[in-house]
Amino acid sequence: MPKAIVTKQADFTEHETDSKTVFQGRLLQVKLDAVRLPDGKAATREYVEHNGAVMIIPLLDSGELVMERQYRYVMRRHCIEFPAGKIDPGEEPLATGRRELLEETGYVAREWFFLTTIHPTVAYSTERILVYLARGLEHRGSQLDDGEFLEVLQLSPAALLELVRTGEISDVKTVMGALWLEKLLRGEWETGPALA
Repeated sequence: MPKAIVTKQADFTEHETDSKTVFQGRLLQVKLDAVRLPDGKAATREYVEHNGAVMIIPLLDSGELVMERQYRYVMRRHCIEFPAGKIDPGEEPLATGRRELLEETGYVAREWFFLTTIHPTVAYSTERILVYLARGLEHRGSQLDDGEFLEVLQLSPAALLELVRTGEISDVKTVMGALWLEKLLRGEWETGPALA
């Protein structure tokens, strides 16, 4: 496997001089910070603080994937995605994954593998998404949250990649999950050890 080479780069760190919350919601908050730029000048930065989330790639013994189709109001359309959910304050990410997989799809998994952490919008959000592979699935029945509406479906990895290719799936976390899965199934990338 080729080794990544990172050379020393110039330091463009910006230093916070003031910070205020301009919006506080249940899911996120919006911040407005004053910063000192590397050249000493002042600027402002607007960004969203988010507690983070977990996405699960649920792989059935048949080789198919458990996916969700739900309406995303912000996009004004239905989206096909991997199961995911926000991390509650004080909650361990793996516990979030187990909870969300059961609540949304009705499945529990015998094996969990941590794959990676992605940052979907580094320019304006602190959100991070921890990605897990779940195997050895057993269906127990979904327990959707009040006001949550979604359809659980199964797709082959090839069908998933085709939906990514055509743009039918544009959700960045699901696109990243599809590409990770492809590398795993080809044996080009490996998972870490199974988690308890």
